[in-house]
Amino acid sequence: MKKSKVTDQAADRQKGIRKKSKVAGVMITQFEAELPEGKTTPDFSRKPIAITIQEGKSTYFKAIVVGNPKPSVTWTRANGEIVFHPDTCRQMYNESSHEHTLEFPKVAPEDADTYKCYATNDYGRAVCTAVLNVIEVGFCKAKELQKTYGDDIPDFLRKKLKKCTIEVGVQDDKMATPEAKIWEILKNADKKDYERICAEYGYTNFRGMLKKLKQMKQEEEGMDIAEESERFAFDDEVRQSLIQVDKKYDGGLYTKDEEGASVFTANVKVPEVDFALKIQEVKADERQDALFTCVLTAPQNEIKWLGKNEPLSNSKKFEITVSEDELIHKLMVRDCSPSDAGIYAAVAGIKSCNAWLVVEEDKEASSIGKEPARKNTLAGVDDDADLLRIAKEQQERYQKEMEENLRKAQLERDAAEEAARLKAQAARKQSVEAQAAGKQSVEPQAARKQSVEAQAARKQSVEAPAPRKQSVEAPAPRKQSVEAKSEAKVAAKAPAGVKKVEAVAEEPARRASIKEQRSSSIVADVHVADPIEEIGENSLFMESVEVDKVTVGDGPPTQDIGKGNDQVQRNAQPKSEKSGKKEKHPKVTASRIADDKDTAVGNDHGDEMAKQKGENSGTTEKCPKVNIPDAGDAAVAKKGNDHAEETAEQNSEISGTKENNPKEKIGDIKDADVGKDKVDESEEEEDEQPAAGKRVRVRQGPLIEETIIVSRQECISPLTSDPGVHFHIGLNDCKAIIGEDAELVCKLSSEDCVGIWYKDGEEIKSNEGMTIIKEGSYHKLKLHKVPEEFAGKYKFEADGRKTEALVVVEDPPRFDPEELKTFITPVTVKKGHRATFSLSYIGREPIKVQWFLEGEELSDEANIKLENSEGNTRLLLIKLQRKDSGEVKLKLKNEYGTAEALTELIVRDKPTPPMGPVEIVEASSSAIEIKWRPPKDSGGCQIDNYILERQQIGRNTWKKVGPIGPLAKYRDSDIDHGRRYCYRISVETEMGTSDIMETEDIQAGTKAYPGPPSTPKVVSAFKDCINLSWFPPANTGGTSILGYNLEKRKKGSNLWGQVNPSHEMIKAKGFAVKDVVEGMEYEFRVSAINNSGAGEFSTPSEFVFARDPKKPPGKVIDLKVTDSSYTTLCLSWVKPKDIKGVTDEAKGYFVEIRPVEDTEWERCNTNVVTTNFYTVKNLKSMAMYWVRVIATNDGGEGEPQELNNYILAMPPPVRPRFTNGKIKSFMVVQAGNSARLTLNFEASPWPEVTWLKDDVPVSRRATISNTEGTSQLLIPSAVRSDSGVYTIVVRNIVGQETFSIEIRVTDEPKPPGPVEIEENVPGTVTISWEPSPDEKLDDRLYYMVMKRDSSKRTWNTVADHIFNNRFTACNIMPGREYRFRVYAKNDMGASKPSESPKWLIPAKKERFTVNMPKSKTCNLECPPRFLVPLKMHVAPQGYECYMSCALKGDPTPHVTWLRDNVSLNTNTNYYISNTCGVCSLLILRVGSKDTGEYKVVAENPMGRAECSTKLTVRE
Repeated sequence: MKKSKVTDQAADRQKGIRKKSKVAGVMITQFEAELPEGKTTPDFSRKPIAITIQEGKSTYFKAIVVGNPKPSVTWTRANGEIVFHPDTCRQMYNESSHEHTLEFPKVAPEDADTYKCYATNDYGRAVCTAVLNVIEVGFCKAKELQKTYGDDIPDFLRKKLKKCTIEVGVQDDKMATPEAKIWEILKNADKKDYERICAEYGYTNFRGMLKKLKQMKQEEEGMDIAEESERFAFDDEVRQSLIQVDKKYDGGLYTKDEEGASVFTANVKVPEVDFALKIQEVKADERQDALFTCVLTAPQNEIKWLGKNEPLSNSKKFEITVSEDELIHKLMVRDCSPSDAGIYAAVAGIKSCNAWLVVEEDKEASSIGKEPARKNTLAGVDDDADLLRIAKEQQERYQKEMEENLRKAQLERDAAEEAARLKAQAARKQSVEAQAAGKQSVEPQAARKQSVEAQAARKQSVEAPAPRKQSVEAPAPRKQSVEAKSEAKVAAKAPAGVKKVEAVAEEPARRASIKEQRSSSIVADVHVADPIEEIGENSLFMESVEVDKVTVGDGPPTQDIGKGNDQVQRNAQPKSEKSGKKEKHPKVTASRIADDKDTAVGNDHGDEMAKQKGENSGTTEKCPKVNIPDAGDAAVAKKGNDHAEETAEQNSEISGTKENNPKEKIGDIKDADVGKDKVDESEEEEDEQPAAGKRVRVRQGPLIEETIIVSRQECISPLTSDPGVHFHIGLNDCKAIIGEDAELVCKLSSEDCVGIWYKDGEEIKSNEGMTIIKEGSYHKLKLHKVPEEFAGKYKFEADGRKTEALVVVEDPPRFDPEELKTFITPVTVKKGHRATFSLSYIGREPIKVQWFLEGEELSDEANIKLENSEGNTRLLLIKLQRKDSGEVKLKLKNEYGTAEALTELIVRDKPTPPMGPVEIVEASSSAIEIKWRPPKDSGGCQIDNYILERQQIGRNTWKKVGPIGPLAKYRDSDIDHGRRYCYRISVETEMGTSDIMETEDIQAGTKAYPGPPSTPKVVSAFKDCINLSWFPPANTGGTSILGYNLEKRKKGSNLWGQVNPSHEMIKAKGFAVKDVVEGMEYEFRVSAINNSGAGEFSTPSEFVFARDPKKPPGKVIDLKVTDSSYTTLCLSWVKPKDIKGVTDEAKGYFVEIRPVEDTEWERCNTNVVTTNFYTVKNLKSMAMYWVRVIATNDGGEGEPQELNNYILAMPPPVRPRFTNGKIKSFMVVQAGNSARLTLNFEASPWPEVTWLKDDVPVSRRATISNTEGTSQLLIPSAVRSDSGVYTIVVRNIVGQETFSIEIRVTDEPKPPGPVEIEENVPGTVTISWEPSPDEKLDDRLYYMVMKRDSSKRTWNTVADHIFNNRFTACNIMPGREYRFRVYAKNDMGASKPSESPKWLIPAKKERFTVNMPKSKTCNLECPPRFLVPLKMHVAPQGYECYMSCALKGDPTPHVTWLRDNVSLNTNTNYYISNTCGVCSLLILRVGSKDTGEYKVVAENPMGRAECSTKLTVRE
């Protein structure tokens, strides 16, 4: 990974006031001390952030700046300059989002740097930095070496590069992967994975691999770096140089650095853990507990809980629990408050889920100012059975996956073990032959030396676990074992970075070597526990080797056991000779332990004594079975062995018979193989062939320390070692309260043992204060009414065993039980009265006394009095209110504990009104039954009665119904049907009557009226009768319809009149209305009648004339199409003619269409069209239709009128033409910017649009967008090659139209080269210069020359639009210093100037004479003459009017203004001026009196002149 070097150098050193921005990391420099109003310095509202990205990806920095005036944004980098190019880096600005962007389309390692963003305006500058880090992926170390050495990399570096591999699990099987498989994997892998795959499969020729893959030309995406269950195993040396680049949980991108170069990258993935059941939203009441529960798909000991984006942990507020199977995770939020509401999240690995906690506030408690009571319920509890079912399913699924993975691993391991076993068999076969030839020549002392060396080598070489069930079937020579151990010892000294890789690669050979070493001393099947099966780090697993019928004394002593066993064998031989009887070896159980010298010494001492015992007894001994644990104390083991062997020696001397020694235990030995070799190699000296009955047993559990096991079947004399009395239950520390009883209890293993009690080292016996009791194996010490003196350390001893406990005497605060019973009785008082609480207590002072009322601590106030005395406290509450009711708590606290006493305070008051709303149970014609809720507060008393009053709506009096009892319901049967009633309800208790609650109006027996019938339909109409019909209503009101009422109304009138008499309803569902006037227009409506009365009226019918039926109209005239489009068609026509007696006037029209392929007509309008035009919509584009129009009136529909031909659904043909108002034919675009051409046109039918560049179709770099009536050409990032003439061709069946526009893509030109000056002709100089580099790229480039001399000090343009590289400047004066500047210019502007050297021609000084010319007199006198006459003026009334004229005359003429020949010079209403011959007259407010002729008269001695005009005032 290539990181940038962060620098803090300012781009420029402009001085100013520096200040910090609100955005962290932004520094602002203010140029002026005070800013003008409304002006601000630049600032960043969004600054660019640091980015770490992989090489080859795309990225960008984004910034948003603010300030007034609008700041300009520039970008720089710390090292070098930013090269802006569309393919590497480009700067952009988005006007819609106001974002400034620095984009890198394809990040390269050299782009890594610190970038600065400057925002500058006239008043300040803001700057911020952002770092770009680039992750290089690939063989970086090889790149670094090639940079240094080229292609000839030294061998030692090449070897070092090949050895820098990283172990990923066990690679035995991968090493054996065929080469074809490796290439198949590489072909389907991504380039970034090549190095990992080569390292994983041991392929080190990286360059050859890349060359071969390039020839194959196959690139596919694929492989992951590691399986989900795998993890990278790095030793310490590799881990120091391994850097995790992109960290996310345990996964991320790892890289290995050596000598400053990245040589390895690996993407480690985390195992995916998902949620089988996500947490759900929980709604909890205030002060209730809430529970979130989730179930994972894989076990995880803990997950991360977040509450409102804050991490949560176990505390008094939050409780996090995990099930035993680690699948169900729970979060409990205790005592919820409104502040706890929010979003809670559970995060497992890279997965997360969240849910809301909604806490509903207890409004009732908050309204009366009390804290809500604590609730014991739990919100959010799911069905445990469902949770367990889901967890069980996930556990079974996960278990199956793990078993499958283990099965695959076992198959691979078994295959490796089988290969190692076959190799070991061949090695053993060779060792047997070598052993038979060289066994006789091996001296005992040399053999022991070799054994010690082999043990030391094996201790260093055995680092990896042995295979799980290796079978050793034949012995191997000790010499071969020693050589293998020596090689392992040398390998152990290798560097740590290489040792681990080689150790893994040579694992099968090493395991076979271990088996051969063990088989050289033991001829048996040895089963070694696999470390995978170990339970934990401290678990002890044992290998038991039972050896029977091994005779000691028939051969030389064992040579390879070590010092301890050597001594045992040497001492055992004399004992056997003295006894004259055969001696048996003990049965040995050897565990997997480590080497310890003290143990060997302990064995030496024990074996010497065993020899002596054997000699004195003269019997044959069967050796005991020895348990060697995995950990312990070497000194204790030594002492235990000495004691056991001394006892065995004495017993053997006395008995003189065959003896079974007890099983021995040797602790804290650190090499399992040493203990095994000591026994196994001693057996080999006696018999090299495997004896019958030998077997190996693996104990599946930890060894029990201090345990002696005796084999009774092998013992002749019942010689056992009694473990003695021990404790089953020891004493526990006890806290006793003064004046109360306490007890200490322990339990022994024997009931017959008698012990002694001690206190602080002194023996104690039963007395008045304490009693010693023995109940079987239980021993008790009872302390009666414990005083302070009983505190101390108590000890119980029995048979040399002891147990201790500490008794602490405490004096916490306590209440008198009798007084407490009185105190907890609730206290009831009336409102305004007082209440007293008093209670005595005992306990060691000082005692803190606190009184609480409903959880709030009380203190001395106006209505609260607290009195505390020695052993007593008193609370007095004065002027109590109902709201003071609640729980009263007394809390006492001292150094030993706390005590609390609770009671209840009930303040009685009159009740509150009943709570509504009132529920209407029944409201029929015979009774009204209502019920309500009891009052919110009954005042602390029982409700005696509810008092009701009733009022009939429409009356002013209330009738007292009377007390109705304590039930909150009432049934009123004394009512009238259809009446409405209102009730008042109040509560009565012994404390008084509450306020009333008034109900809403309740109707007794609601009336159900029928709904409206259907709209009446006109069946027929005549001049004297109109026939109507209708349908009955859908809602009859629950009863049958008795009849109908019919009403009519004339058109234009607001009054409805009933048609049928009021006492005679219409029985039928139709009626003939005869009360009509001929020629009048009527509408009708009808209502239904049932038992409740008449219902609502129907909607009115259509207006109908009372006249005889009309005749249908004729055909419409002049039907034609006025306009059309792809989806619409516009029609127009003339109404048909009226022919008396044949046709009548048309009332409306219907339009119908029919596609050419169909035979049925479709009506376009469902309602009648009264106009003589219509637009048909929703047509299919370019479809053919037949169209016709039908006229209609009250007499029916007339004959249809069709168009002569079918109509095509398309607009009228229009030749293409462009509709843009002003279209430029030339456009200049700066290189890098976008070029956009938008042209609007109209054409029908839809035209074909083509864009050409220089008469050739445009390239793919240009984007063409065509919409309806618009075509756009867009070049995103223009370059110079995009210059040319672009032509748009719009063509349809009618014709075509073209338009051309020239686009010139250019950039600001670069300045010309050096400028030279030479003088060819006196008074002129020739300026020449080198052409600008852009001259060849831009044919419109030209030059401009500017000059400055020493006399003027300003630059003047002397020549422009110069298309060559030379210019001759004239009028060059001697004695003046000249400078020239040459600019290159094009359509984008001018370049920076190229300046010439100074040019100076010294001037020759000559004598200067002045010849003054003779002056001639000139006569300038002339008569007055008007140069600019007066103009006509029309001014609105009330506005000002300004008149002016210009005149000439010498001497200066006198000017007079006249209105209607009246002088205005002295009139103050007019403002007259005469400045340099310009005469003016100003009228401030023009009125009607100012109308007239205005004249100007100019006079001087030479003559007179006049000029006049008229002023018209407009009202």
